[in-house]
Parts: sequence; structure tokens; C-alpha cells
Amino acid sequence: MPTPAALRAAVIAQRDRAVRLFDRLRADGCDEPGVSRDPYGPGEQRAHATIAAEAAALGLIPATDAAANLYASWDGRDRVAPRIVIGSHLDSVPHGGNFDGAAGVVAGLVAVAALRGLGLTPARDVTVMGIRAEESVWFQVSYIGSRAALGSLPDGALAARRVDTGRPLGEHIAECGGDPAALAAGVRALDPAGIAAYLELHIEQAPSLIEAGRAVGIATGIPGNVRFPRIRITGRNDHVGLPRRFRRDAALAGAALALGVERLWRDHEARGIPMAATIGRFHTDPAQHGLTIVPGAFELSLDLRAYTPDTVAGLEAAFRALAADIAAERGVEIDLGARASAEVGVVDPALRAALERAAAAQEIPVLALGSPASHDAAAFAAAGVKMGMIFVRNANGSHNPEEAMEIEDFLDATTVLTTWLAEAVAD
Repeated sequence: MPTPAALRAAVIAQRDRAVRLFDRLRADGCDEPGVSRDPYGPGEQRAHATIAAEAAALGLIPATDAAANLYASWDGRDRVAPRIVIGSHLDSVPHGGNFDGAAGVVAGLVAVAALRGLGLTPARDVTVMGIRAEESVWFQVSYIGSRAALGSLPDGALAARRVDTGRPLGEHIAECGGDPAALAAGVRALDPAGIAAYLELHIEQAPSLIEAGRAVGIATGIPGNVRFPRIRITGRNDHVGLPRRFRRDAALAGAALALGVERLWRDHEARGIPMAATIGRFHTDPAQHGLTIVPGAFELSLDLRAYTPDTVAGLEAAFRALAADIAAERGVEIDLGARASAEVGVVDPALRAALERAAAAQEIPVLALGSPASHDAAAFAAAGVKMGMIFVRNANGSHNPEEAMEIEDFLDATTVLTTWLAEAVAD
């Protein structure tokens, strides 16, 4: 085993590689302000080509699966032993930041390059994975690439239409070299039994590390969620002067629903139960609304998330009851529409402890963090794979052009990853 100092020096020696890759990935998705590496579109496609070329330059052989996910494997001495997968996604939200997702793929390549530079040969295969279509804003489906690889893509997902093109996911996958027919038949590229562990490095998406003055965090869990992308409230358009008792006001019903969700959140917060609720869309019908019209139609979206399956289920039940009460009270119809969900991502305790030991060996102070966001790591955990995550300090959150991860913080986090990996692939 190399010493901690040797491992850190090997990672620092890859600084220029990391900077160059981040610059190239920014150019791949440049769409001012920020980047738009659209899933199964030109932006994501260019990013995958960039990572494939870098993997080949490192002596790794890039491969893809039916979902067009990218794999770059470092062959171990035992080709049969379960492999270690280090990965993240390469797509972004529209006009997003450059580091969300991409940092994890770059970290995997840097870790492999560092260990190869030290002359190590792993006891088992190590695979760096560039995952497709993690950002659900595009197709309204979570974890498309990772679920497809694991054979757990939800029924009907291939028919989901991208919000900007209106074309189905299956068509986009085929355009990018994938095989939607194989996915529909249930073919999977990754057998969970063949994966020893899945590690994902990701920028922090809340200011906890900034607040604590720490560069690196170790995940304690990933929330599961239930989502209603298009809730429709139908009331009746009426004259602005109509007395309240006669109204079927869809907008006020929407407001009552939003305030009810906030009360639900406050109640959980008061009881020390972590969760989050997000209303991403909230609007009347622009084709009919007006200053002197009581709105007869209203739409919103809702994401409810928490860290235990029971809490997620309880939130959904409480929300459904709230919607029914408001509909009855205000004389409107509330159609919750299609429902989507993602399971809670449980971090493996032994893996978390090993990452904390790696950080201690490098004298890098870390903060234990529950992720506020969803990640592909949760799909691996749901499939039964031992999973862990490392977070990198990042100013200004994510999903915006102002992501501000410092390269020194990235190298600290990647040093923890590399130190853990060196031990994990030792004899």
C-alpha cells in the first residue's frame, strides 16, 4: 500500500488533468448563462465523447450499454470478482452549472490515473461510469441511466417525452447509439451481485460545508421522493365581483394546497424529522387568466422527499388527504395526475466508516451530511449494491450557472476517494 502522503501527491499530480477536463466539459455544454448538457442530446453526447477520449488516453477501453451509459474499466487481477463502480451523471439542468454530476466522473478518472501512476494493479476491476439522464427535469423520470443499467427502469419510461422536444425517451436513446428495444425487454448491463461497491463524488447542493468551514462531506443518506409533476385544479371562471360563497376559485385552492404542504413541513421539522417539499410550477392558465376573471384552472408540481420509506409514505398519505379536503371545501376538482417516485438511498455503514478512515488518514476533516438531493447512488442502493457518497464544498448550490467548486476542494475530496480505493482494491 502506498503511504497516505504518496496517495495525496499522486492525486495532486493530476490537477492539470482535472482542470482541463472541467474546461472541456464546460465547452461541451456551453449555453449562456451556464451549461445545458441535455440528456440524450448534443450537450450530453459531447460530454460522453470527452470522457471516452480521456479514458482511452489513460489506457482504459470505453464501452457503452443499451442506455448509452459509458463505462471505462481498469482491469484487475481477478476478472471474476465483483467490481467497484465509481460514477455520476454528465447531463445538467438547462443553463445549469458545470460541476453537478461531472465532478464525480472526473474524480473517478483522476483516482484511477493516480493509482496507475503509482504502479498499482487492482485486485478487482474498477469501472468509472458516466451515467445518462440523471436530471429528471427533462423527461420527468428519475435516474434514467442508472435504472436502465440495473434493469429497474420504471414501466412506461421509454414513452416519456422530453419537455423541450416532445419526443419520446426511446427515440432519443436510439439516436445516441442505445437500444431501447433491449431496455424494453429487460436487458440490464449491471448485475448488482457483480458490484462490490458503488461510490459517487458530488458537489454539495446546500451550504452545510460552507457553513462548517469543511471542504469534504461524507453522506449519511439520500432521500427518497414522491412526485406529482402536473397537478391540475379545475374550478370555474367567474366575474371578479362574485361573492366568495359562490366561487370555485382554482387559484385559491392551489394557494391553500401550497400552504397546507408548508404546514406539513413545519410539523415534521418541529418533530425533528428531516424532509423537504418543493413546488416547482405554480400558475393559472395563461390562455384564460386575467385581472377581472376568477381563475377556473390552476396547475402546480410537487416534490416531497424524506430519508425513510415510512416518512415518504406518510407524507404522500397526508398530502392526498389535504387535497381531498381542499377540493371538498372549495368546490373544485383536484387531479393529482401522474405519480413518480424514487426509493430512499441507504448508505452502507461499513463503506461510510471506511471513507471516514480514509479522510482521517489524510488528515482531511469531514462533515457527516444527509444529502438534500437525489442521486444515481440511490438507484444502486435500491438494487442492493453497497453505496457511499463523498461531497465537495461548493458555493451557490447547484442547478444554476454560479456553481463555485474550488479545484483544491475537489482534489481533497478525490484524495479521500483515492485513499479508500487503494485499500479497497488491495490484496
